[in-house]
Amino acid sequence: MGATKYVVIQDHTSEYPEPITFAKGAPLSVGEEYKGPESWDNWLFCETPGQKGGWVPAQIIEIVNDKTARAREDYTAKELDVRVGDLLVGSKILNGWVWCKRSDGPEAGWVPLANLQEARQ
Repeated sequence: MGATKYVVIQDHTSEYPEPITFAKGAPLSVGEEYKGPESWDNWLFCETPGQKGGWVPAQIIEIVNDKTARAREDYTAKELDVRVGDLLVGSKILNGWVWCKRSDGPEAGWVPLANLQEARQ
């Protein structure tokens, strides 16, 4: 998928200062599925040894049994704090969130798609 340019239309600040981060193949304990008013489907609360738990897209994990899974790819739940008017470049959309990089620097993270509008070229 190609990169898409976005402008932030609503501020977003992460509520998770220590995001879960793991490499492909990491063992995961799977908990609840996210339920909320935003229609962010397919997010599972997962834990991996030595870290606080966090929300993980169901598409990137392989369920081994009822509550155990393995990571299909590298992942971080890092969210990007953004303000109205910020310019971002999005590279991946998953379950209502976009992996974005700032257009003016190296900082990257997830931003809710609802907070973004495609920028006119």
